[in-house]
Formats: sequence, structure tokens, C-alpha cells
Amino acid sequence: MIILGLTGSIGMGKSTAAKIFIDLGVPVHDADAAVHTLLGFNGEAVKPLLEIFPSAKLENEKGELAIDRKILGSLVFGNDAELKKLEDVLHPMVRDETDAFLKEQFNKGANLVVLDIPLLYETKGEHRCDAVMVVTASKETQRKRVLAREGMTQERLDQVLAKQVPDAEKVKRADFVVRMEDGIDKARKDIKDVLKKAKQLKAKAIKRLVP
Repeated sequence: MIILGLTGSIGMGKSTAAKIFIDLGVPVHDADAAVHTLLGFNGEAVKPLLEIFPSAKLENEKGELAIDRKILGSLVFGNDAELKKLEDVLHPMVRDETDAFLKEQFNKGANLVVLDIPLLYETKGEHRCDAVMVVTASKETQRKRVLAREGMTQERLDQVLAKQVPDAEKVKRADFVVRMEDGIDKARKDIKDVLKKAKQLKAKAIKRLVP
């Protein structure tokens, strides 16, 4: 089973690319969705994180606890020490959840899966993949997309980008690169081409989990 990593800087079209893979019948693991589950009501990360960030507590009428992501974001944004505390809890949990997904898909007989990981290079996730596809676009397209999001400012965008491996570096390190600003039909065609080539690779990464 081939493991294809999918990544790209903020606003480059990674979510759209992931949807195209899903539409093409490829199993996709979404690291962001995994984080949302971990932080949600009765999520595995809630208890350990509330010990570190008690002010981020969210409670429903049933008395179930979750993490308020907005409050958590305000506590760690721009604070490297607090961000590291958060990542030290979340990253191992996301890795375990990802490994469970990989084993499940392997047992189902999948021949290729996609790991959708925003910070793939930043967390050295490329070593757990057979190949990596990076989505890219012009800086102007990126800026327009991101600043159209609720609550986003140029200052916040600059801070996010400062934490990410630069787009040019990602493109240089990638096995496959897809531009996500030439329309959905072009993106779908390019992703189909990537799939065709990726399926011809030799599966090595899965051997870490399955003898």
C-alpha cells in the first residue's frame, strides 16, 4: 500500500485537493479533522490539555468537557513555549490515530492512501510517506484566499507563514507538485496524473507498521 503525503502552505488549496482525492475513491486521512475530534467533547486530548490550559474549558449541558479552540488558539498563538506544550500532547495522539487509519486501510486491501497533513514537513512527516504531493499557488492568490477567511488579518497570516516551511522549499522537496489556481478541472486532471505515477512506486513506508 502506497502512502502519499499531501501538504501545502495555508491558502494553497490543500482542502480542495483532498476532496478531489476522495471523489476519485482514494482513502484520505485528515489530520485537522483528527485534531478536532481529539479536542471535542470527551476527546482523548481534553483532560491532559485542561491541566495545562484550564481557561480553555468548554462544557455542555450533559457535563461533558471539550476544548474551546478559539481560547486555546489565543493562548498559544505567538507563544512558542505554550505552543510546544500543546504540540507535545497533540502530535503523538494524531500519529497514533493516523497509524490506526493506515493499518485499517491496509487490512481492507487499499492500494494507495493519502495523508492530509498541513505541517507535514514541519513535523518530519515525509519520512512516514512513500512520496509527497505539495499544492501551490501564487502569493497573491494565497493572500486573497486567506484574508477572505473570518478573523484573518495580514499580521496573523504573516505569523502563520513564519511557522511554516516556505512554499518554495516545499515545492523543491516534493515528489509531485500541483498548482491549485487554474480551475478545478485542471486540478483534477493533474491529481489523476499524480495518482497514476504514485501507484507505480514501491510501497516501503507501510512496513513500519505491517511486517
